[in-house]
Amino acid sequence: MASSSRTNPRKESVVVDCGRRRTTCGYCRSPRRSSISHGLWAHSLTVDDYQGLLDRGWRRSGCFLYKPEMERTCCPSYTIRLKASDFVPSKEQVRVSRRLQRYLDGSLDAKRANTSEDATTSKKSESCVRHKVSSPKSEESLSASKEEQNEVENILRHLSDQINKIVQMLIEKGEFPSHIVLPKPLVRKVSQGKKKLLASGSEDMLYSSNIAFQIAASIKRTQSGDKNRNNSQPSQNGEKENASSPKIIAEKLVVPLDPMVKSSGFSVRACNGHINFYAPTEQVCQSECVQSAETSKKSGMKRDIGGNCLSSPPHCQVKKRKFEIRMNRSSFDPEEFALYRRYQLKVHNDKPDHVTETSYRRFLVDTPLLFVSPTGDSTVPPCGFGSFHQQYLIDGKLVAVGVIDVLPKCLSSKYLFWDPDFAFLSLGKYSALQEIGWVKENQAHCPSLQYYYLGYYIHSCNKMRYKASYRPSELLCPLCYQWVSFDIARPLLDKRPYVVLSDSSVLKNGDSSLHQATEDSTERHLDDIDQEDANDVRMDEDEQTVDSEESSDDEPELETTAYGNAENCDVSRVLVGVEGTCLRYRDLRNAFGPEGRQYLETQLQKYKNVVGPELSERMVYSVG
Repeated sequence: MASSSRTNPRKESVVVDCGRRRTTCGYCRSPRRSSISHGLWAHSLTVDDYQGLLDRGWRRSGCFLYKPEMERTCCPSYTIRLKASDFVPSKEQVRVSRRLQRYLDGSLDAKRANTSEDATTSKKSESCVRHKVSSPKSEESLSASKEEQNEVENILRHLSDQINKIVQMLIEKGEFPSHIVLPKPLVRKVSQGKKKLLASGSEDMLYSSNIAFQIAASIKRTQSGDKNRNNSQPSQNGEKENASSPKIIAEKLVVPLDPMVKSSGFSVRACNGHINFYAPTEQVCQSECVQSAETSKKSGMKRDIGGNCLSSPPHCQVKKRKFEIRMNRSSFDPEEFALYRRYQLKVHNDKPDHVTETSYRRFLVDTPLLFVSPTGDSTVPPCGFGSFHQQYLIDGKLVAVGVIDVLPKCLSSKYLFWDPDFAFLSLGKYSALQEIGWVKENQAHCPSLQYYYLGYYIHSCNKMRYKASYRPSELLCPLCYQWVSFDIARPLLDKRPYVVLSDSSVLKNGDSSLHQATEDSTERHLDDIDQEDANDVRMDEDEQTVDSEESSDDEPELETTAYGNAENCDVSRVLVGVEGTCLRYRDLRNAFGPEGRQYLETQLQKYKNVVGPELSERMVYSVG
């Protein structure tokens, strides 16, 4: 039976009911509380069916599907999404994009960025600890900062000496008077604040000197003395005064100076009497080059899933870094696994024997989603539907991998791991911005593709609250499966962790003044939350979960208000698979004995309640 018009009629979703599961929570890690969820093992899953499961609060970990039992689990998890076309980036998110661009342009040094992060961390620590403790890491950062400062001073001294040589050369040629003492040239670094005040195009200005004004002032003083002694040649004196203006002097100095500084990697220009030194044009060229599909295909240049070539132009200097985003269908890659292992050990402090190739494959490589190839029409994006690994590379080095699912209505973000050496680039935040942008771009190819799903939002877990900083976002009501604005849901979640968001009586009783106050501070608060180690946790079907039926006898049963009345649920149309045959349960009833029929109907009733009537009639419930 077909589960979607997009898929082959013989391709369908086949799942095995794993029952209710209990596991140690990966978020709160409380020894006295447990994460409780319903589990399904998917042999195969169409993208339409998985989209339907997402919209009923399900997620996948490899081929294992799970849905938290919200009334009983320790950390209620709400599916969160945003409509990509409505997304408005915060100031912090804009800064993340600019920081990466500066790093690619060569204007942001990794050592300086890490030093800045260390300083920020130090300030936070000092607010809790009164005395300062010196560490090898802080000493290393200070040493790197000092080395950078010494390098800048050497450049300034070198450029000053070059100008001085030109001044002496012009004195010997008679361009400047030789009977007066001219000031020694001094080159200064141009601050970022000064660049903002200057005209457009000054972003690449690095250093500047006002020596032309000083020389002009010295010559003017000498000419004033000569004029008092000899008033017979006013026209000639006027010509001399014009020739000794700062603007003319600066232009004289720049002509012979230009070839000298080019050998040092700079360009020089005279501007209203100032001598300004710039980074070479190639160094500051923008990396946001967008090439056509034909051009990038001929050149072999990789493109991201949105069709954008983010690589730097080939004529850029060494300081210009090459940035690429590659899109691959989910498969095992040794380089990706090595990065994942390093990330888990260094960022999450996992034990080495827990980060194995087997666990990695089951968590991030294995997928039940049936791939749908692009059709060329407006129903499927160019990359197709399915599970993908999105690679981020800088100068050919793999620095991050985003694991995502591309579905009919959304891009669902599953997991991201990155190189700890590049923590200063906030790649977790950047990848989310890139994925939101991809959804916007691909709406032209697939109009139904409108949303960005960020997984679960857990209000009781600070590290998961960052997801609401991508605004405006919505949370899925765990009872009626309606989407509710986060601005409405937040004040309710501040009062208690589990809320039926679409319950009109709950919303009516919500404190409107609290809603207004929290809405004003949401963006500011959420941007301060560290996202970098806030991924979803791994869920395994057998290694880390235990059937909750083995729990204590006094555990309360699920309330029928949340999951429906299973006893009165009609399961006659549920699609059941037995020994390779798929039939409606009504056509299989007589194949089971009384006890087997009673047990199976009980399981089918629970299954229908957790996946919903529509999916229960579309997916195959395998019983052997």
